[in-house]
Amino acid sequence: MKLTFYGAAKQVTGSNFLLETNGQKFLIDCGLNQGGSFVEKKNFEPFPYNPKEISAVFVTHPHIDHVGRLPKLYKDGFRGKVYSTIPGRDAANLLLLDSEHILIQEAERFKQPVIYGVREIEELMTNWTGVEYGESMKVGNLDVIFHNAGHVLGSAFIEIHAEGKKIIFSGDLGNSPAPIIGKREDPPADVDYCVIEGTYGNRVHGPREERKEILEDMIEDTVKSKGVLMIPAFAMERTQELLFELNELSEHGRIPRIPIFIDSPLAIKLTEIYKKHYKYFDEETRKLIQSGDSIFNFPGLKMTLTVEESKHINDVPPPKVIIAGAGMSNAGRILHHEHRYLSDPKNTLLVVGYQAEGSLGRQLIDGAKKVKIFGESIPVRCRIVVASAYSAHADQPQLLSWLEPMRKNLKKVFVVHSEEESAKELVQKMRDELAIDGFVADPDSTVEL
Repeated sequence: MKLTFYGAAKQVTGSNFLLETNGQKFLIDCGLNQGGSFVEKKNFEPFPYNPKEISAVFVTHPHIDHVGRLPKLYKDGFRGKVYSTIPGRDAANLLLLDSEHILIQEAERFKQPVIYGVREIEELMTNWTGVEYGESMKVGNLDVIFHNAGHVLGSAFIEIHAEGKKIIFSGDLGNSPAPIIGKREDPPADVDYCVIEGTYGNRVHGPREERKEILEDMIEDTVKSKGVLMIPAFAMERTQELLFELNELSEHGRIPRIPIFIDSPLAIKLTEIYKKHYKYFDEETRKLIQSGDSIFNFPGLKMTLTVEESKHINDVPPPKVIIAGAGMSNAGRILHHEHRYLSDPKNTLLVVGYQAEGSLGRQLIDGAKKVKIFGESIPVRCRIVVASAYSAHADQPQLLSWLEPMRKNLKKVFVVHSEEESAKELVQKMRDELAIDGFVADPDSTVEL
């Protein structure tokens, strides 16, 4: 049995792993490479394997860096089935369709043919099967089970049995527990090999309970300064978590009533997916919903779906809050707001998610005095605040804790979805604290299992 790391090796993007066993080939995730722009030039290159030979794809969760090249895989000849959780499938459909127009722009920029179009997405979805957590299924010569990874709605770590061995692919592990995701599950003990993410393998998040306090403080400060609070937020999970917490703060009278805009058509549509699949929330949140609490709505909230509605945000005087995508400020409506408001010291940019190397978001948190937006140099005079407790990824202690049940049986652990320094530190911690044989996965490398 062989495993090849074709993506997310020494980088936090482009997840794509090829598992070969008994003459069959399977993929775990097939994502876009993202960095300084929405996509990187390498996305236009051919796959390093023949898509026609892939029997099936297992998707850990629907973020674009995990699913974004699946329609290209289909376009290039893949005709097998795709498997994910049911909410993961529904969200992936929206995310892929939303990305299509950006891919057209990027193709023009790189002077390349468009990676794929709506037709490929639609045809791909007809071969996409949704499964429940804990449901054991036979796919080729594999036995496969999806478990709750606690990262976003429907996210999973995947347990695979093949050739008498058990392998776990962590996908992205969540900063658990979270009310609208459900609790991250522990892995089984009898695992031979594990591929684990290490996004925050060298970091410790702030206490989760600090999140609402930070949000409350930022809104109060914005009111005092009569400024604008900008929050670049991933359309899936981060926006819904913010809505949930803003609703709680509003209901308990902890924040003044000011205009709060969700300026992201995708986030608005994904919020409806969350409402549809509320059975995946934790028990307390399900009870709130059943009692009639509209957990994603509160006085002062405005959803701006159309371009015209988005433009009218400019007409609303401060103080106000704008939550918009993209989460790393590498595309989307947040760029228009940053272009307008970054230069004013009365304003604040609250960063609530991972910022990849090369992204505008990373430049801002690294202290850039000027940034380029729409070809124009914009001075950065507003306050930049980073709230790491909002991360949807497990930190170093959580990653080690998740590995612990498997430590006695694990032969090897491979760290992926991580910048190199973070991965190296996590590997060292594994060896020192858990006596686990850990390795940093090299790009395009193959290991025998």
